[in-house]
Amino acid sequence: MSTTSARRKHWPLAAQARYLGPHEGTEPIDVTVVLRRRGDQPMPTAWPHKSVLRREDFGAQWGADPADVDNVRGFARQHGLQETACEPHRRVVHLRGTPQALQQAFGVTLGRYQFDDGGALMLGCHGQPTLPTDLSSRVIAVLGLDKRPVARPHIRRPAAQPSVTYTPLQLGQLYDFPANTDGSGQTVAVLELGGGYTQADFTQYIQGLGIKQVPTVTQVSVAGGTSQTGSDADGEVMLDVEVVGSLAPGAAIALYFAPNTDQGFYEAISQAAHDTTNHPSVISISWGGPEDSWAAASLAAMESALQDAAALGVTVTVACGDSGFTDGESDGKAHVDFPASSPYALACGGTKLVATASAIQSETVWNELASNQGATGGGVSASFALPTWQSSSKVPKGANNFVGRGVPDVAGNADPTTGYQVRVDGTDEVIGGTSAVAPLWAALIARFNQQLGHSLGDPHAALYGIGESAFNDITVGNDGYFKAAKGWDACTGLGTPNGAALLAALAAMAPGAA
Repeated sequence: MSTTSARRKHWPLAAQARYLGPHEGTEPIDVTVVLRRRGDQPMPTAWPHKSVLRREDFGAQWGADPADVDNVRGFARQHGLQETACEPHRRVVHLRGTPQALQQAFGVTLGRYQFDDGGALMLGCHGQPTLPTDLSSRVIAVLGLDKRPVARPHIRRPAAQPSVTYTPLQLGQLYDFPANTDGSGQTVAVLELGGGYTQADFTQYIQGLGIKQVPTVTQVSVAGGTSQTGSDADGEVMLDVEVVGSLAPGAAIALYFAPNTDQGFYEAISQAAHDTTNHPSVISISWGGPEDSWAAASLAAMESALQDAAALGVTVTVACGDSGFTDGESDGKAHVDFPASSPYALACGGTKLVATASAIQSETVWNELASNQGATGGGVSASFALPTWQSSSKVPKGANNFVGRGVPDVAGNADPTTGYQVRVDGTDEVIGGTSAVAPLWAALIARFNQQLGHSLGDPHAALYGIGESAFNDITVGNDGYFKAAKGWDACTGLGTPNGAALLAALAAMAPGAA
């Protein structure tokens, strides 16, 4: 492993790779064809509710239409492509073909790409896949023709050892996570597009916090992805599982490893949402990329997987980025991160928290851009319209006056200068970033689910209905462009959690649920 990849400061995305020439390999390539749903769009299972659509019943109502599957099969036979699997309930058909056959079938040109800092050659796709008219209306996306990365982990390491750091347990106390809850009976899914998991580090970390029963971590391989230690992304993996494991020690953790491609990311969300083995009630995602860096079809496929999760009553918490209002783009304009910008994701922003042993002294917007230590993401989506549950939040208009979904929804401590004490690759260190906030909220929601007796599901309408009365409203600071204000803002959303008050408000919305 090169030093560049082991301690990567910037995670380049697909558009930053150089084209070196046509793809020369002859090895077969596996692609995922994502189909439309049968019937109307499923409604998200929003709180309060009394039942959730069972995963086993989802396919019959919202899976792929058998006629659409037959059309894809006919197309595959016509072009000499092999069907390797079909999962109609997840709306996917898996095909395999030679590079030549795939280029002819989908009208694309495959090439060799590489980043300027060297590293492995990558398969890239020039042009978007095209399909015959009778098939194009049935297919949302063809994924897997491009192996370039689509997302980066939203972790930030401090430039120097900070004087203020926290364990997740300390933050759970400061945010008043509800007493007598530990996530028992719940499974939290954690999605990773790189890095590796070390059981010995996790065990030592959890036991070092005084937690006697170490949570079970089950690794799930998605689209060939596996745990691979030795890169900077190990910090992402261990931060995620250590935050969830310490704040919801009664919950099981399902750790999904997928390749950092549009195919891998889609498959990770879809498989976690539909997982009938681990049955996660919450999914935590700390990876993403600027909204406008996504191909339209890839974004639509991802959105359909997130919509499946919401319909199945699964809450998805997503980090909203660590580069301030630009989301790391170089044009100086405002951008938001996806999948955090999806209206089916609980977008998690970042704060800088200073506290005594038992009380918050100050909490402001995380913005360390002046010292090159990042800032919370936040802003207005250019892809998703303003949802009804945000209609009273005074979300500013976006680019070209687009009335878009505001990001984030909620927040938590993320500044690396007030970061999280974690253990990674045998070493104790401090890590920040909105990456920490997604698992923090996932753990809190697992504890809610335990007490409520039902999964929270899509939380947006409930949280926005409750409003800032159950949050620590952040009113000081900015993300480089947007400013904090009373109520919702595009830096910290509704604010950071007052866990016990939130649980009480959620229980009050559904008498008898708790």
